Amino acid sequence: MFKKCYGNLIAIATWLVLSIFWQAGSISYAENASKRPQGPPPAPVRVAPVVEEMVADQITLVGSTEAIARSVIAAEVAGLVEDFPVREGDFVKKGQLLARLRSTDLALRLKAAEADGEKVRSNLLFAQKELSRYSKLKDTDSIAESKYDQALDRYQSLKQEFVRTEAETELLKDDIQRKKVVAPFAGFVAKEHTQVGEWIEVGGPVVSLVDLGRIRIKVDVPERYAVQLSHKSPVRVLVESVSDEAFLGKISAILPEGELNARTFPVRVELANPGFKIRSGMEARATFSLGTQRNALLVPKDAIVTAGTNRLVYVVASSVAQPIPVQVIGYYDSNVAVEGPIKPGDRVVIRGNERLRPGQPVQILE
Repeated sequence: MFKKCYGNLIAIATWLVLSIFWQAGSISYAENASKRPQGPPPAPVRVAPVVEEMVADQITLVGSTEAIARSVIAAEVAGLVEDFPVREGDFVKKGQLLARLRSTDLALRLKAAEADGEKVRSNLLFAQKELSRYSKLKDTDSIAESKYDQALDRYQSLKQEFVRTEAETELLKDDIQRKKVVAPFAGFVAKEHTQVGEWIEVGGPVVSLVDLGRIRIKVDVPERYAVQLSHKSPVRVLVESVSDEAFLGKISAILPEGELNARTFPVRVELANPGFKIRSGMEARATFSLGTQRNALLVPKDAIVTAGTNRLVYVVASSVAQPIPVQVIGYYDSNVAVEGPIKPGDRVVIRGNERLRPGQPVQILE
């Protein structure tokens, strides 16, 4: 009987201890829970207002890229290819060697011509001294006039001979120089037309060279839009295979003759090509500004967030950011014209919008 009562007392004491610990734990958990932040913390952002302005209408058309300069580099003289140091795909600088033709015979002829020239020069100097001496004797009537005439004739003859040898030497030097085929401009070797050991005739092709330092976009523009374009006006060019960012170019030419059946006019757009990323033959989307204007809502381009195939902006109201879907209808310098459920004066996030979540509190930085 005593053991049974003692066991009950132990059980009751154990239950009381556990109850006390459970209640203490519950109080601590409740206190910690009350201290925990509710929802995501405010994100630091920068904002800009939505503005409404008059902008030019735009049209986007597909075109093709092409090199501004493309040339088949030819040999000026005939000869056997002795050196051909370039390969297709190589980038060459202006003046860089493309091919060297054998010039051994010219080098030997040049050596002989230079030796003849030195001999004529020596005889000419002697004849000049002799003429000077005879001239002084002639002035004092110390020699017959025929002697002076012979000395003068010899001097003039040697002078002409010296000019001829000099010209022959320069001509041979030029022929040797033309045995070197060099790049007339910097570019890429697009095609090889010869190899070491082949004979090239005068005007024979060596390589095809393309200059990709600047790129030209060829776009066929419908006549109703072509009449609204102006020369040298800026054009946004998007080459999706190269970059998601658009390149800025200018209209270089609006050709006066169009395609009769399609009623389109060829327009040429030129742009810089840093790093030679754009190659000839790529697809390009050119966005032209037209002459007509209309009101549009403008936001900084940094406000646009891409979500898959959709575009959106985060609008801040009451220190909370909400995503608003928009449609981009044009690009104007650093701004983007959009359509959507936004209005002038709305504040859109332009910094810190990459990691925002719908309904997240924000802290606007000045």
